[in-house]
Amino acid sequence: MSTATESVLRVEKGLADPEELAAITAVLLARAAAQPADAPVRHRRDTAGWRRLERTPGFRAPHSWQG
Repeated sequence: MSTATESVLRVEKGLADPEELAAITAVLLARAAAQPADAPVRHRRDTAGWRRLERTPGFRAPHSWQG
């Protein structure tokens, strides 16, 4: 349950006046509203783009470029 003294924003360092918090809130809400509704769909890969070390063979030849 929300009370009147509870705030959505928290100041980590320094002191912020209620007007400054209101300005920050207005900027964040404006940026959130400016996001395009039809953002491009990003297709995720099923496998990682990098190789997992535990799946590589234990021995590599001394002349290997993967050394």
